[in-house]
Amino acid sequence: MVQFYYRGAFDGRPADYLFMLLFNWICIVITGLAMDMQLLMIPLIMSVLYVWAQLNRDLIVSFWFGTRFKACYLPWVILGFNYIIGGSVINELIGNLVGHLYFFLMFRYPMDLGGRNFLSTPQFLYRWLPSRRGGVSGFGVPPASMRRAADQNGGGGRHNWGQGFRLGDQ
Repeated sequence: MVQFYYRGAFDGRPADYLFMLLFNWICIVITGLAMDMQLLMIPLIMSVLYVWAQLNRDLIVSFWFGTRFKACYLPWVILGFNYIIGGSVINELIGNLVGHLYFFLMFRYPMDLGGRNFLSTPQFLYRWLPSRRGGVSGFGVPPASMRRAADQNGGGGRHNWGQGFRLGDQ
């Protein structure tokens, strides 16, 4: 199986993530029209959760009252919990099935079973949303160009406020 990092299979690949959202959304809209469903947000959320759970299947997650289990079971636990509290499980079931369809066609069938690749992200999405190559970035990390400029100025981008006076010095 392909190694995925904890940060996620879509880290630095916004085109692939958008393609997953579009594929899931189209499948859910078609299903919603066929079943006369009014709200489609829960199936979409569950489909994304299902894909995440399969990509991070060995990660231990916590649910209500401290129950802990592998992430691959999370979508089904949520479906069962909703059934127990008396809700309709149709939305969760459709989301899980659509998420499974995407995961199977994109990852499982071509990589594990050696089949042909039925799904691939269109090239125009890569042109609109190019993948990030190399480096680490994220919240709280300045871009590399700002770090280089700060290093050239000396002091790591900090202002030279002077030495100041230490308490207790005469």
